[in-house]
Amino acid sequence: MRVILSIGGSVLAPDLDADRVDAHADVLDGLVDDGHEVAAVVGGGGVARRYIRTARDLGATEYDLDALGIDVTRLNARLLITALESSATPEPAESHEAARASLRRGEVAVMGGTIPGHTTDAVAALLAEMAEADLLVYATSVPGVFSADPNADDGAERYDELSAGKLVDVIASIETAAGSNAPVDLLAAKIIERSGLRAVVLDGSEPSRIADAVAGDADGTEVHPNE
Repeated sequence: MRVILSIGGSVLAPDLDADRVDAHADVLDGLVDDGHEVAAVVGGGGVARRYIRTARDLGATEYDLDALGIDVTRLNARLLITALESSATPEPAESHEAARASLRRGEVAVMGGTIPGHTTDAVAALLAEMAEADLLVYATSVPGVFSADPNADDGAERYDELSAGKLVDVIASIETAAGSNAPVDLLAAKIIERSGLRAVVLDGSEPSRIADAVAGDADGTEVHPNE
């Protein structure tokens, strides 16, 4: 299969621990060994948020804050590239076209953010759309998609599976609740819907769950194209 992975910065390198980055790289290497085509989009996580908070206090514009976050995602992507044993892009791809070209060369394509205004959630969905991926996996800090933000609502229930259209509705309702955080953003959900992508949202704190999802044993929320 052609698999696009979106790995949150808080999942890959919350404390810049080398063993944790290495464990995720091992999973990617294993997928390649199994014959899959793999690309990974890496987020900025808590490190990016700390930089952004400081830059905001210093008077940076929202555009500049986004650009700063992109820089951090690319640093995290470099960490992942360093840990990979499979043939990979020598440095993070800075565009979807570059990542797709890497896939066509048989490399593991690794990238961070691209342009201000697009989260890495959306970047991954766009790459999956462009590359005609068989599966898009979101490795997040939560174990799937819930009816509400589980950190803000004790009554939130996890969906084992749902349609792409339902995903858009759920994410839209979560994002309109003040202080709530969705597992993927609304733009990403809309791209998943329009492209008919198959996706899985899972807790990536244990990297082996990514491999399980690719093998068809997802411990999270499976998103199916609208019928």
